[in-house]
Amino acid sequence: MNVKDEQPAARRTKHAERSEATRAALVAAARPLFAQRGFAGVGTEEIVRAAGVTRGALYHQFADKRELFAAVFEQVEAQLSERIGAAAISSGVADPLAALRVGTAAWLDASTEPETQRIVLLDGPAVLGWERWRAIAMHYGFGLVETVLQAAIDAGQLAPQPVAPLAHVLIGAVDEAALYVATAADQPQARADVDAVLDRLLAGLR
Repeated sequence: MNVKDEQPAARRTKHAERSEATRAALVAAARPLFAQRGFAGVGTEEIVRAAGVTRGALYHQFADKRELFAAVFEQVEAQLSERIGAAAISSGVADPLAALRVGTAAWLDASTEPETQRIVLLDGPAVLGWERWRAIAMHYGFGLVETVLQAAIDAGQLAPQPVAPLAHVLIGAVDEAALYVATAADQPQARADVDAVLDRLLAGLR
């Protein structure tokens, strides 16, 4: 391949890199703004100024502000999933149900943080619609929960049963627990109450 043949490919690579950098800058700029003031409280002009790009660049990357929010939401969800998995691993517990409890505690910890509250729990379903919000959240969390539950069945901690419906029920319960904590006037007390409920719920599964 001669130099002339390589040039178009090199230009395409550089264009893709610039496009990816612009997209990343927009997400990085929008994330703290959405966390602080919510989707409705942030304008696109403010986002592009913070990102150091043009308004045209924003609409080249995203159809509208809602799609930019979706990218922010997905980034937050992915990092939360990694954080929860890391918490379970670093705890050193070998008991699958105990690991699940560590993971739920990590999720409840996150639900007390303003970014998670605003982007994931409050604006997420309102901006994206319940079905899309749930699909993204399940993409990152469902497999993790299903794997732990299957490990608990294999270890004899749970009676053999279909794992998928159990995972759906538990995720629903834990998500509602997180929303309860996030919207409570007294969050420390709400967190303590929810912890007690989840302890009894998981103990009852054994």
